[in-house]
Amino acid sequence: MDRKPVTREEMLKRTAFFDKLQPSSRPLVDAVLPQFQRQIFNIIGGGVTEDPTMHIPIRDAEGFHLSIVKAEPQKGTGLHDHTTTEVFMPLQGSWAIIWGSKGENELVLNEWDVVSVPPGVNRGFRNVGAGTGHLLVVLEGTDPGRVAWVDSVMSAVREKGFDLDERGKIVGGEVGA
Repeated sequence: MDRKPVTREEMLKRTAFFDKLQPSSRPLVDAVLPQFQRQIFNIIGGGVTEDPTMHIPIRDAEGFHLSIVKAEPQKGTGLHDHTTTEVFMPLQGSWAIIWGSKGENELVLNEWDVVSVPPGVNRGFRNVGAGTGHLLVVLEGTDPGRVAWVDSVMSAVREKGFDLDERGKIVGGEVGA
């Protein structure tokens, strides 16, 4: 017997059907640069997304945020850190996880491999597979904080006419495109 009965309607509020998710092509400000173009599908919680238009289908979860990144070969994210642990698991393809003050370390993960990057460590990732890849990303915490980009990424972004506002959201150009 269930300790707390849940109706179908309540369960549907806690469900995200992948084919109904609306990804952002500019989930974080670095995606304005060609090498960092990707889509992020927020599923549970808002994570550290900088796109102010992102829809979050499941908000009723505490202590973690879950997203799926979709990227073409050699695309990924710029080097950054945040105050929470970040877990990566390739669902499709092979992904390089990059870390270090200048991104000097790299580890390739294949489908279903998992790495947990500790807080405060510069990290990034890149699809090193031959086709479109999907990467599961989990962030710990009720408030995962903001992304702290390395200076070279923010300088390149600003040259393209973009920046972050005081809330850490993308400004300039066409946001959410």
